[in-house]
Amino acid sequence: MNWILLILGGLFEVGFAACLGKAKYASGTAATWWYIGFVVCLTISMLLLIKATETLPIGTAYAVWTGIGAVGTVLVGIFIFKESADFWRVFFLATLILSIVGLKFVSN
Repeated sequence: MNWILLILGGLFEVGFAACLGKAKYASGTAATWWYIGFVVCLTISMLLLIKATETLPIGTAYAVWTGIGAVGTVLVGIFIFKESADFWRVFFLATLILSIVGLKFVSN
């Protein structure tokens, strides 16, 4: 169950990064709503990480949480913000994903 909480926390990490990206291009009330979304996603993400680390090793949990956030944020950047998807970026993204999966398999 705590692995599911950790994955959800990582997805909320992607949410707060995406909100920051959207707020950068917004103004007025729209920017305020994006910043509110940032704070809500950040809070939920941190609470889920805290809950997950009650039973998971902190080093593994934090690495997986940040890895999910990093991979998700890069994908949001590519698909929503039209950032580059060149070979090396995708290659290193794939190695990051393999590392996250590897940590999951070697953890108790």
